[in-house]
Formats: sequence, structure tokens, C-alpha cells
Amino acid sequence: MIRTLRQSDIDTVMNIWLSSNIQAHAFIPKKYWLKHFKQVKEILPQSTVYVYEGNGSAQGFIGLTEHHIEGIFVAESMRGKGIGTQLLNQAKQLFSSLTLQVYEQNQSALQFYLKEGFQIKKKDIDADTGQTEFTMEWNL
Repeated sequence: MIRTLRQSDIDTVMNIWLSSNIQAHAFIPKKYWLKHFKQVKEILPQSTVYVYEGNGSAQGFIGLTEHHIEGIFVAESMRGKGIGTQLLNQAKQLFSSLTLQVYEQNQSALQFYLKEGFQIKKKDIDADTGQTEFTMEWNL
């Protein structure tokens, strides 16, 4: 079931955020994610967040700022079960176009978004991490 974020989800969602970022971005030091944890936890409720709930708890989520996807995160034990696709489809139902940034080295995410119809529009260097990232766009 996909639903909006509840205050009671914050700790679970943030644990998913942290572990997912560390696992998906082994090319970025873990301390980078730990340093940003508190800030993300504070601003997360200000974004539009949809949670995938299964077995009574959050198992994944998508964060949006208007039509921009800030990220899709799925608990490690639940990956590969279509949760990310369901969360992305929720966003596709709300907007006729979507944008996002993805690191070039995060090949699994890059391939997922390409498979889902996103196109690379721009290549930049993320000033915070020094990593190459793509700006991608999807249109209905």
C-alpha cells in the first residue's frame, strides 16, 4: 500500500534513507551521509513523501519537491520486488513530467530510470561530492 508520510514513519524512513545511500553510493564516504542525516530528517516532512507500507511498516519511500524526485529508497530486504517501480508510478500519476539527479556511478539506479523512460538531459559535477551526476527527465 502506498500512502503519505506520517510522523510515526520518520525514524524508519530515515534508517532506510541512510542505509540505502551508503549501499548505493560506496564511491562516496559514509561520513558524507552521516553528516547530512540530521538535516534531511528535519526537511523531509516539508517535502511530498509517499511511503510503501507492507507488514505494518514503511519499506520504502519516494520524496518529491514539486515535480522533482529527490530520491527513491527501498529497504535492502525488499529490493527487487517492484516497490521502487510502484513508488515511481505514484509520482508519474501526479505529474506529466519528472526530473531527478542520479550519480553516474550508481549504475543500478541509472539503469532503472532509463528503463522507466527517463532520458539524460545534462551531465554535471556535484559540488558537494565531486561526483559526476546526470540530470534526467521523464515526460508523459
